[in-house]
Amino acid sequence: MNMLSRRSSRGQGLVEYALIIALVAVVVIAALVLLGPAISSIFVHINSAL
Repeated sequence: MNMLSRRSSRGQGLVEYALIIALVAVVVIAALVLLGPAISSIFVHINSAL
C-alpha cells in the first residue's frame, strides 16, 4: 500500500507542474496577442530609422 500511495503522490506532482506550465503558456500567448501590434510598430520604427 505504501508503494501505491508514493506513486500516486508523484503523479499528482507531475500533474500540478503540467498545469502550472500550461497556465504560464496561456499567459505568455495572451500577452503576445495583446502586445504584438505595439511591439511590431516599434520594430518597424527602428527598421525605418536605420
